[in-house]
Amino acid sequence: MIFFGHRFLKSESFYHIFDIDSILHTPPSSTIYIEFEEKNLDVITHAASNLIKVALHVKSITEVLYASSLGASFIVIEKELAKTAQNIAENYLFDAKILVLIEDEDEIEELALLGVDGVIFSNAIIKIAS
Repeated sequence: MIFFGHRFLKSESFYHIFDIDSILHTPPSSTIYIEFEEKNLDVITHAASNLIKVALHVKSITEVLYASSLGASFIVIEKELAKTAQNIAENYLFDAKILVLIEDEDEIEELALLGVDGVIFSNAIIKIAS
């Protein structure tokens, strides 16, 4: 299991952006975090075409499939989708890792038993304004 934002495990941060211009305010080689919405498709495709690592936060299984097809490195989901999303990722051999957004360390064991690739705490996501 991979961890982002755990209090005693060093990890990279994700940079939550809202438009293409915001990418300029992120560190080199960083992973950008984008909410999957149709209005953000220009940012998502721009990042993919420029080989920028992307973490897409999705809200449904259909969006999990879209995120993989759009080249996301990480697909961030809510806990309710964990088992199904992980099964789909394994079935279709996604390159992306499935990360569950959590707030409490007590959630880790349950997600490990489900075989989820990793977890991300909200403090690993840094908001960037353009």
